[in-house]
Amino acid sequence: MPSVSKLLGLIGPAGLIVQALLASLAAVVGLLIFILLRRGARHVYFWRRDRRVLETRADWNAIVAGTIPPKEWVLSRMRREIVEGILLDRLEVAPPKEAQELLECVRFSGLLDTRVHEARTWRGWRRHKALLALGRMRVPEAIPALTEGLDDAEEECRIAATRGLGRMGLPRAAVPILQRLSTGKLQVPSSVLLDALINNCRPTPGLVLTFLLKSADSAKPLLARVLGEIATPDLDEDLLLLASDESSEVRASAARALACAKPGLAVSILTGLVDDEEWFVRLRAVVALGELEDPRTIPVLLHGLCDRNRQVRIRSACGLSRLKNHLEDIICLALKTQDAYAVQELISELERSGGIFEMVTALGDSRRRAKAEAALLAALRGGCRRILLDLVLHHENWRTRGALARLLGHSGDSELLKIMELFDSPGLPVRKRRVLRWLERQLAPTQASLSQAVRVVA
Repeated sequence: MPSVSKLLGLIGPAGLIVQALLASLAAVVGLLIFILLRRGARHVYFWRRDRRVLETRADWNAIVAGTIPPKEWVLSRMRREIVEGILLDRLEVAPPKEAQELLECVRFSGLLDTRVHEARTWRGWRRHKALLALGRMRVPEAIPALTEGLDDAEEECRIAATRGLGRMGLPRAAVPILQRLSTGKLQVPSSVLLDALINNCRPTPGLVLTFLLKSADSAKPLLARVLGEIATPDLDEDLLLLASDESSEVRASAARALACAKPGLAVSILTGLVDDEEWFVRLRAVVALGELEDPRTIPVLLHGLCDRNRQVRIRSACGLSRLKNHLEDIICLALKTQDAYAVQELISELERSGGIFEMVTALGDSRRRAKAEAALLAALRGGCRRILLDLVLHHENWRTRGALARLLGHSGDSELLKIMELFDSPGLPVRKRRVLRWLERQLAPTQASLSQAVRVVA
């Protein structure tokens, strides 16, 4: 009987094709066998893991309390990973008392020491994984190992170490970051640095200021942003130095810090920043002045209301709208600027923030009525006719509705007649329709008298 090779030789060149088909078939069969074996192995692995998870959950209280010795589960890699994962996940949401028990378990079980050793000896993704675990543990003993991770050649490890230190919430955990950042040796995304430093330095903002004053120019803007989030009133003189810094970003952050700290010198320092050359510094200054909610800031915010930058005008108007007890004076002072854009921006902001409603309500106060009437007339000329007509019809106080209707009727604003047509719907109640007819007669007395005379003659 001839062999297979002789048969392939007899059929000539077609034998090469047959050989290729057989080789492909063998490769496909081998691949299928490998996939099936791999799926079977993974099925067994996950079945064992699920069983270990159930056992760990059943013995969880004993594991945390130490009743079950750590050597019964630490020496098993699978059980150690399961226990560590549950511990770290629970630490994220546990109340203080339970968190303390979990941290004690992390210490006496040897998990902390294992991860510290791995973070110092391993490289690559293994070190990255160890640094992530140390950061989630939030124990002070991990600070030295995480500090060494800041000098790693891989960016992912540096980011993991920075985030781990940021989770501590301790000023001493921020010192390694500040030391490297101030000298320009730490290359980490600014968002990661910002979160880590804010979380650690919130109790002691003076620590950030110490490094800020002696740091490199490239690090100053970031440190100033951190200080802007955590500043306290006792930093007033130091914030004055930052407000006069050469860097515009540092000056802008100083304005934010003044709004956060609210020191006694805040108004005077921010007044100088409102005239800064950079528009975003002026913007931060007027935002900070608005957050102070101090009547002394009204002239400065009115000056910002006339700024050449639209964003500065918008935030100045927003700051002025917060001074609810001085809205009448603010509108009258804004009219004196003779800046149509400034007045329009202020009126628009008062409509959005409810300031117009506050002034309409002030008509019921005899002490504020005169100023409120003048302010509402100015707002009427500024373009808020629609909201005033709506308040005439729907305000909760009938005396206030009457006072506002009389004010609009005596205003002589003929543009109100066009707006009234939008409110005069078929389903409008009789009382509200009578109010609109009365306003029409007050605003157009000539047409009303002619129409009345025609009816009398008829």
